[in-house]
Amino acid sequence: MQQPLGFVDPNSPTSVCKLKKSLYGLKQAPRAWFDKLFQALHSLGFQQSSSDASLFVRHGPHLVIVLVYVDDILVTGPHSQICQQFITQLSSQFPVKDLGPLHYFLGLEVHRSSHGIFVHQSKYLIDLLKKTHMEGAKPCCTPLSSTKLDNSGPLLSNPTEYRSIVGGLQYLTWTRPDLAFAVNQICQFMHVPREQHLQAAKRVLRFLKGSFSHGLWFTKGSTHLSAYSDADWAGCTFDRRSTSGYCVFLGSNLISWSAKKQSTVARSSTEAEYRSLAHTAAELTWVCKILRDLHFPIPTLPTLWCDNISAISLASNPVFHARTKHVEIDYHYIRELVLANLLKVQYVCSADQLADLHTKSLSKSRFQFLCSKLPIGICSDSPSSLRGCIRENDKSPISVTVK
Repeated sequence: MQQPLGFVDPNSPTSVCKLKKSLYGLKQAPRAWFDKLFQALHSLGFQQSSSDASLFVRHGPHLVIVLVYVDDILVTGPHSQICQQFITQLSSQFPVKDLGPLHYFLGLEVHRSSHGIFVHQSKYLIDLLKKTHMEGAKPCCTPLSSTKLDNSGPLLSNPTEYRSIVGGLQYLTWTRPDLAFAVNQICQFMHVPREQHLQAAKRVLRFLKGSFSHGLWFTKGSTHLSAYSDADWAGCTFDRRSTSGYCVFLGSNLISWSAKKQSTVARSSTEAEYRSLAHTAAELTWVCKILRDLHFPIPTLPTLWCDNISAISLASNPVFHARTKHVEIDYHYIRELVLANLLKVQYVCSADQLADLHTKSLSKSRFQFLCSKLPIGICSDSPSSLRGCIRENDKSPISVTVK
């Protein structure tokens, strides 16, 4: 061990600091800290969400929402004065640093304008391009080529570089739904990466080089909850498993998305589509629970859009049950939601299936068309500094760091 630079004691140059307390050094420290914070929030009238352990809500006369990530906390609500009162109460129990309205949180940059809220990761992406020496690469239009990845080709002599790139790209999917399928593909070769896999990862970086300022827009509007579900049947060339994809919208705002390989081999396209339908229905159910914890009413029945007529028929027609015993669990799950009038499954043509973006590699025109249907864009009036003027009665989330 060595003394920190700038803190060397001239009288004891070989001595080191004795660490009395540590939040990150002990295995049990995160749980102990969370238990202590949980007790503090509970004493202030907050209830933990049953669907998300990091979400705390206090209703009463004034709503206050708290989102916790270790010692970084977001506080928001319709009344800024009530939020400030809560921060003052919390500071009486912990050393708290109020960072003001949310601008930067865990690599996510937040910019508010007259159009809405824009969330992006431009700084994180620029740092990733510099780290991988790809800041001078030639941009491309799609994150993946038409050639499917497999286990052929020479092995990488140093797989650490590949794993580092893929790990960095995974975090970018928080604000870049157009990367979901590409990152899902390159993540499947982490254990034994080959030369073609590294080239695919660098192609994703080249795609990001031409769209580093892109992010997600969140605007006011309809509160109707809807989702698109799709599957690429037997799309994987070496194990013939299907890839499921979905997009969940609250009004026009994209709030959840996924691209994931199914755990079992589907024996028909209907089975693959139906399993994807069940995964999307489960995500919709989780979103509904979160909204109920926030006391946010859903005005209309959630709609689930699917482009497979057989899967839709299977969700509402019990005659199909005898022929599909191998998907019985998913069948009963969807059927219960439909019969309980908690979900509505409808048909959408394949040309307008937005979840197609998360199931397969697409051509340039198809990829750009689907991206144009998502709230992905750039902030034209983004300030040079992330921290702008604080407006009176600003209802934006407040970032708090506990020392």
